[in-house]
Amino acid sequence: MTDVFITGVGKCLPGEPVSNDEIGSIIGKISDRSDSLGTATLRKNGIKKRYYALTASGNYTHTNAQMAAEAIHDAFAHAKRSPDNADYLATSTTQGDYLVPGFASAVHGELGIPPLELASFQSVCASSLMAAKSAWLAVRTHEARLAVASGSEFSSRWFQPGFYQPFYNEDSRPDPELEFLRWTLSDGAGAVVFEPEPKATGISLRVDWIKQKSFADRFPPCMYAGAATNKAAKNQPWNLYNSPAEAYQAGAIALKQDFTLLYKMFPAWVGYYLELLDNYQLDPNGIDYFLPHYSAQSLGQEMKKLLIKTGAMIPEERWFSNLVHCGNTGTASIFIMLDELVKAKPLTAGQKILCFVPESGRGICSFMHLSVFDNN
Repeated sequence: MTDVFITGVGKCLPGEPVSNDEIGSIIGKISDRSDSLGTATLRKNGIKKRYYALTASGNYTHTNAQMAAEAIHDAFAHAKRSPDNADYLATSTTQGDYLVPGFASAVHGELGIPPLELASFQSVCASSLMAAKSAWLAVRTHEARLAVASGSEFSSRWFQPGFYQPFYNEDSRPDPELEFLRWTLSDGAGAVVFEPEPKATGISLRVDWIKQKSFADRFPPCMYAGAATNKAAKNQPWNLYNSPAEAYQAGAIALKQDFTLLYKMFPAWVGYYLELLDNYQLDPNGIDYFLPHYSAQSLGQEMKKLLIKTGAMIPEERWFSNLVHCGNTGTASIFIMLDELVKAKPLTAGQKILCFVPESGRGICSFMHLSVFDNN
């Protein structure tokens, strides 16, 4: 096994930043009551700006695969490497542009680079570190010498009013399970490049370990699409209806979030964090930058309360997040955060970075531990 370094980071945030007052012009209007709940959701999530691949005219500027390809090109430029020399590509997303074939094939096609090995990871936020671990291990075991992992989301296409009709319309009582995601998620992509050597000059990040654990044995789907409900007696998959139109009529296509279940996952995630502290003999005070992915500022505060109770809180001044000005881009979020950290912060050799990606889809928890390497 060889050491592996992140030598390039990149991102794609489509279009111009969209303020809270402008969201309705992009995702459309369901009803006045829906807008009121949206305003309350924005106070809760604390997001001030985000980016959409949809436009106010109803067109789109990028596909999901195009955003991933732009982020990958940006990461290779930062690494000062030609993407033509890549020999491993791992992609992650919640939903690709097509149902079939796999998303990595679509991204490879957009990149226009020579044939290479690839892997498609489909989950929600934690798929980012699934892809990263795959690329890291490919280099670590000498299967690849120049690998890249991407995370990308085109969430806004789920949020147009047409996706909710006819089961949810202007006469319906606003549904928090639908509205929270509609006013919280946005679009974007991020990517990281892995190599067996650090950059000749400048900052690289040695990947010390990547760990993740699923708790799907304890929880039903929490953030989900493809079923009208997450209740076991009625959760018929969308493709077992008589037709896609029938599934749509039943509300089985819309993206939803079960909040009661979400809060029940927090102790499982914190328990896994404590387990890793013990396994790796980590001191929370020894972490220089903590990059936590969370959907909303309110959920970040909940996370802090739990960590303080355990006595394993990483000092708050070491938390780094760009949620407020980049939005919640799901699986892309952790790579977009890492891009901003590397390019905006004065990192110094030996500093430790801990990335944390919990996923409410069905209770996955992921961590990546990095050490700063400076070749200046």
